[in-house]
Amino acid sequence: MAISPALIKEFENIVDKANVITEEADRQAYSYDAAVLKPVVPALVVAPTTQEELGKVVKLAYDNGMPITVRGSGTNLCGASIPEPGDGIVILTNRLNKILEINEEDLYAVVEPGVITSQFAAAVASKGLFYPPDPGSQTVSTLGGNVALNAGGLRGLKYGVTKDYLMGMEIFDYRGELVKTGSRTVKCVTGYNMAGLMACSEGTLGVFSNIILKLVPPPKASKAMMAVYDDVNKASETVAGIIAAHIVPCTLEFLDQNCIKYVEADTKAGLPVEAGAILLIEVDGGHAQMVEEDAAKVMEICRKCGAKDIRIAQNAEEKNKIWEARRNALPALARAKPTTVLEDATVPRSKIPAMVAAVNDIARKYKLEVGTFGHAGDGNRHPTILCDRRNEEEYHRVEQAVDEIFDAALKLQGTLSGEHGIGMAKAKWMEKETNRATIEFSKNLRRALDPKYLFNAGKKYV
Repeated sequence: MAISPALIKEFENIVDKANVITEEADRQAYSYDAAVLKPVVPALVVAPTTQEELGKVVKLAYDNGMPITVRGSGTNLCGASIPEPGDGIVILTNRLNKILEINEEDLYAVVEPGVITSQFAAAVASKGLFYPPDPGSQTVSTLGGNVALNAGGLRGLKYGVTKDYLMGMEIFDYRGELVKTGSRTVKCVTGYNMAGLMACSEGTLGVFSNIILKLVPPPKASKAMMAVYDDVNKASETVAGIIAAHIVPCTLEFLDQNCIKYVEADTKAGLPVEAGAILLIEVDGGHAQMVEEDAAKVMEICRKCGAKDIRIAQNAEEKNKIWEARRNALPALARAKPTTVLEDATVPRSKIPAMVAAVNDIARKYKLEVGTFGHAGDGNRHPTILCDRRNEEEYHRVEQAVDEIFDAALKLQGTLSGEHGIGMAKAKWMEKETNRATIEFSKNLRRALDPKYLFNAGKKYV
């Protein structure tokens, strides 16, 4: 991997020498993301600081046949920001981090792609508004990455995911030309819905320049609770029961016993370590009485399904403690063993009990330690395998187990990925969920927008 000094100089002339990373030791930091995959060191890393610089960098890289990987914070779990081998370039967008506008009258915001998700949500909240998507990585992840992977989060059941808040975008194409799509208006049917196409695109169709996001009024009342079960199946049945009763909590989260054990050891949040499973539930709305009524119905369903205890958060501090414990599920599990394989297979909500049973059977079959947590309300479970990749025999069992977890999800009419993306990690299974015609259609679309196949090559489809 060697790029000519003359070409490096051209990049330096665009973004300044300080924003071009050439030393191998420094480039190593951009060779991996949060997926358990082999790292690939990029030949060059460039960090534009303005939209004009971004467009020029894209054009220069493309004209010179350099594989392009766009990277925000690199928090994704599918290998979407691992560079392509060869004379590839990583374009960092985390220095394009300005909130350009928060419009309180028309309820939208315009941001650059490198804005951190939680910082944006806090800025919006300071204006008395609400941006619901809250991925687990929100304190680190960027909004550009959220769009590229269509990030979800704890509130997805009621409020939806990133694509549901995407109103428009500006995108640099392979020529470095600025493409505009969508608008600041609630309704817009001008041309193709290219903004929608960019959600889940994982950097394969163009490079985001700025993003228009919908905002909503915040809920006026909420109530959070923890339902404790001695059996994981009872918790799963409760989820199905709540949805069947046409109650839509803003958050409905699940932790199994293994997960509870590690999270409590890590956070000291007061979780019941003897429990077989817990559900963390929050209902919210515009009227306190309606929230109280929904909460009462939820508690009744929990008891009917076998909850042995229901703990109500008495104040904001107790509520925040519950949710911080849930957000620490993955970090706590990750500290338990050298390698953490976090999966994302998602099923229709009515099939959750069957999926829970399937995962448990697979874990026993391959003699693996699995902790499961996730967004139970939208069928999005995260079976997390704790292992050591250096143990080849064990990791082979892990790979076999993952294959069977995906097979189980697809048999239950689910999907390979609810919110973690496809990237390199799941590309080989895409045809199993879709079909050959779907793969070819997607590839043809991609070739039209990227004739040299340089935008994040090797991702989404093999």
